[in-house]
Amino acid sequence: MAVDTLPTFPFATPAAEIAREAGALLRSFYERGVTTEYKGDVDLVTEADRASEALIKSRLAAAFPEHGIYGEEGTRDRLAAEYRWYVDPLDGTTNFAHGFPAFCVVLGLEHRAGNLPQDQDGEMVAGVIYDPLRDELFLTERGQGAYLVDRSGAIRRIHVSKTKSLAESLTATGFPSSKRHGSPNIHFYQQFTLRSHGVRRAGSAALDLAYVACGRLDGFWEFRLNPWDTSAGYLLVEEAGGTVTHFDGSKFTLDSVETLATNSLIHTEMQTLFENMFAGRDLSPIPTPAQFRANREAAE
Repeated sequence: MAVDTLPTFPFATPAAEIAREAGALLRSFYERGVTTEYKGDVDLVTEADRASEALIKSRLAAAFPEHGIYGEEGTRDRLAAEYRWYVDPLDGTTNFAHGFPAFCVVLGLEHRAGNLPQDQDGEMVAGVIYDPLRDELFLTERGQGAYLVDRSGAIRRIHVSKTKSLAESLTATGFPSSKRHGSPNIHFYQQFTLRSHGVRRAGSAALDLAYVACGRLDGFWEFRLNPWDTSAGYLLVEEAGGTVTHFDGSKFTLDSVETLATNSLIHTEMQTLFENMFAGRDLSPIPTPAQFRANREAAE
């Protein structure tokens, strides 16, 4: 739904300007190329990740000096503060490093009332996801709805899709590189592909969540994401009318052992499929390459 003006949010509005500035920095790196390094065996990090996080850290500290910052590239400032920002300065680093145009900047704000232990979730109260190549800004604050500002400056209040069945749905998932050999997700990918219009794997969990929020995707699932991956998108989906839980329907937590986000209408169906897959029930086999070849030759 198009709107004339964007609400002025006390947290998301300043954060959106910071995300835009970081996105412009990423664009400049993307256009000229970057030096790529490894953190661990297979996970990539670039000079753009570090430069973006340094910029965001500086700007957040100036705008919200009492807030904590928890960044993917190592920032750990004032983590006992009442408000804590989760920062992914470049979600989709592998895409970025290869020149694949799907990445974004993520800032999510958590309110931690009282004296919560550092490992216990507070309440997400604001979120911003900025795609610098499409120049699309997604932003939200709790109780205020979710919004998209496109490259033309048009403002739209966004809502999840109205798709009612998995069979009519387009979904997405991811395969984290550091876990790709030990993750069972390829089996889930197979089952969801056979039961839907398709499954996309674009390589940015934050963008996937934003796309669920605005109705481009009907559902998304992934294993073992980090708080900076999901913080903003989690709130965007909820404020757009969607549902985010663990695979079994239990309350979502920022440790993100399991993330299932949907338009709410297909949530029970996806949750039931997960239950069946974990139990080994009602699974649809696919032919092996040898079986496929034999079937093809028999039909000729």
